[in-house]
Amino acid sequence: VQLQASGGGLVQAGGSLRLSCAASERAFNNYVMGWFRQAPGKEREFVAAITSGGGGTYYADSVKGRFTISRDNAKTTVYLQMNDLKPEDSAVYYCAADSRPIGLALRRGVAAYWGQGTQVTVSS
Repeated sequence: VQLQASGGGLVQAGGSLRLSCAASERAFNNYVMGWFRQAPGKEREFVAAITSGGGGTYYADSVKGRFTISRDNAKTTVYLQMNDLKPEDSAVYYCAADSRPIGLALRRGVAAYWGQGTQVTVSS
């Protein structure tokens, strides 16, 4: 599975961005999808995940209520809508895919497939 993330950029605090991650896999709906981020000097951290059918979503406490993950299986794309952005949200954001249940992979910080990352910078 090849993953292509896009949508990053520079935004002021309080602003919004929507990240997209397009997958090459036709069996996209067999995979749970997630977003991670890594800031300079910090470890990669889990941000959000969504089940293969889209009925279940999971978020890190730091983004809950501000970020929304969604997917369009017909377009083989997963999205991350980010609202009320804060400077501490600045990082490279990566999308990821795995065929295992979210709790066995993405929530543990592992995934079978990773996208190339897109930079999000939030200015204060």
